This record gives sequence, structure tokens and C-alpha cells, in this order.
Amino acid sequence: MSKSQEWIDRGLTHVAATYGRYPLVADCGDGCWLLDVDGKRYLDFLAGVAVNNLGHCHPKVVKAIQEQAGKLLHCSNFYHIPQQIELAELLCTHSFGDRVFFCNSGVEANEAAIKLARKYSYENHGKERNEVITAVASFHGRTLAGISATGQDKVKEGFAPMLPGFKHVPFGDFEAMRAAVGPNTCAIMLEPVQGEGGVNIPPAGYLQSIRELCDENNLLLIFDEVQVGCGRTGSLFAYQQEGVEPDIMTLAKALAGGPPIGAMISREKHAGALGPGTHGSTFGGNPLLASAALAAMKVYLEDGVLENCRKTGDYLRAKLEELQEKYDFVVEVRGRGLIIGMELNIAGGEMVKTALERGLLINCTVDKVLRFVPPLIIDTDEIDQMIEILEGIFAEYQEKK
Repeated sequence: MSKSQEWIDRGLTHVAATYGRYPLVADCGDGCWLLDVDGKRYLDFLAGVAVNNLGHCHPKVVKAIQEQAGKLLHCSNFYHIPQQIELAELLCTHSFGDRVFFCNSGVEANEAAIKLARKYSYENHGKERNEVITAVASFHGRTLAGISATGQDKVKEGFAPMLPGFKHVPFGDFEAMRAAVGPNTCAIMLEPVQGEGGVNIPPAGYLQSIRELCDENNLLLIFDEVQVGCGRTGSLFAYQQEGVEPDIMTLAKALAGGPPIGAMISREKHAGALGPGTHGSTFGGNPLLASAALAAMKVYLEDGVLENCRKTGDYLRAKLEELQEKYDFVVEVRGRGLIIGMELNIAGGEMVKTALERGLLINCTVDKVLRFVPPLIIDTDEIDQMIEILEGIFAEYQEKK
């Protein structure tokens, strides 16, 4: 029996079965490559689901963790934490924001954003103004508030009743959004690019129109950049490519290049609504995680990562479009930077499994969209290796038709 199978059998016995896991037992990683416990190498175009934006074990992040681990692992947020303060300064300097609340994950950041929007509206517009409009096919996390906000029925099944105060409209349909706004609406919450929903890009001018709609109706605009922030689209934050700024933005996934940390960034005008005692997080922004995030942010800003994302993103998209021209089951290639979706007219799940067997990690979302979110440090040679594996799989599927 292989080492992998031994671990899999143990895991199936005691670990909660909340994931449909693939038969890969991770051991270590370096750059864009992941190794299993049997020594097999995998070219990682999933990157921990857009978490390892700097690749596996980036040396500057590892060094920051090692140095901080020898000084102080955790300190209560009852006290001031220098690493957290420096990270907040950096995030605000390079965004629209003035204040940062730190937590542990994307859904926690989204919960904080929803609470802030409702509390601010409660204090300024009345207690009945608490409705948040989100988009069909959106994904905002798996807590009860997260799935209530999410515009996908499959994540809600079995967990009724949903929390009240959420409304969903088609992504990219401005007139539907305008019609949905009512006297109880307090905020609009959108992903600038939908990730889990199939890598959906908004129409030109859509987000600008949403910003104007919010301004006209005194609504808060929330951008969920949990998946597309931290360089994923080729700019530090996805909204920066749209000529529009939100009132609140949420981050997590790649913020620390691997370790778990989330953040909600807001304007000074709104931030005060969550005063002492209204919200909190035991581990949010603790010294260890803030140090890792601080190191990762400096790499994003100083080491050419964003430029590489734009360059290799264009290269990857062009290579995928060549496959689209060659294989008639490919419907569309879409994306920005290094979040790219390839929509098929057939289910993609088996292709993901075959890719795994051949040493390539990708995934499929909404059943028919292959999603490519490699580390932002990927190079063209590694993209070529991925394309070679993928085309081999496509050729076999074409023969079966």
C-alpha cells in the first residue's frame, strides 16, 4: 500500500466528510509545484483555490513567519499589535480605504462587511433599512449569512431557513439591479469578477453604473475581492481596473500568501459604526499572521508580481483560445490576469480527474467551467507544460465523440 493510500484510509475514518477530496496527499511545495507523500510532482494551476498567489512557500513569507514565531505568536486584540498596524497602513495606502478590520477568512470578512453596512444604515437611515442585494451565481462563503448572501441555490439546500434581508439579481444586468433597489435596501454586494460562479466578467461600465446607483440612493457598495484581490487580476485589487471605488472591500485567500487571514477595508465615514463591542475576532490580525501578510503584500507591490500576472495571463489566455479554435466542445475562454475560465458544453469533472492523474491540478466550477488560477509567479514554460497536458486530454475527448 502506498503512503498516500495509508493517509487516505486514515482520513476517511476520522476527518469530517465535508469535502469531495481527490486522491492526492500533499507533502510539500515549491513555487508552482506541489509534491505528494509518494514523491509525485503536480503542476499547480489551482494554487490552493487562489490562495498561493506567490507559489508554495515563498521565501520572504516563510522568513517572516519564522522570525515572528520566535518572538510572539499571538496577542489579544485588547492590545496594540505593531505588525497589524503596519499591515493596515499598507492596505489603506494602496486602496480607497481608511480603516481595516482583521479576521481569519473570507466569509468572516464578508460577515463583517454585512454587519457594517447594516449598522451604518441603522444609525443613519433607520432600522428598517437592512436589505443587501447580491448577484445570481455569486459566492460569499459558507456561514449562514454567507450562503444567504450567495446567489447559488446548491449551497443553500438543507440549511433553510435562510437569513432574511438578501435579494439576488442577475450579474451584469444593471436594469435588474436598479429595479431591485427599494426603501429597505442598504447595500449592494458584488464580486468584481465572479470566481466560483464560473469566472464571469462584468459588462463594460456595469460597475460604474452600480456605483452611481449607490450614490443616488445612499447605499453602500461592497466589493467581495476574497478571490480576485491581491494581484489575481493583474492589479493589486480588481476594482482598480474599473475606474470605480467601493465603500467596503473584503479580502482573504492570498492576503498572506498561504496562512489564513481576512480583512475588511472601509472608509472612515462608515467604519465608526462598528465601535467597541460590536464586532471582533480572537485571532484576527495576530502577530504571526499579520507578519506573513505584511511580507506577502510587499512582494506583490515590489517584486514585479503584478506585471508578471498581466504578461503570463495574456499568454495563458491566448494559448487557451488556440485550444478553443481546435476543439468544438470549448464554448468560451474568459478572465482577467490569472483567473481564467474555459467554458465547455460538456461536464468538466472527469477532465479534472484525468489532469490530476497526469500531474496537473485544475478544477471545474458550475459543472462546465474549467478554472485556471495558478500562482502569479508562473512562467511561460510552465504554462506550456500545462497546455500540453490539457491538449492531450482534449484530444482524447474529441476522439470519443
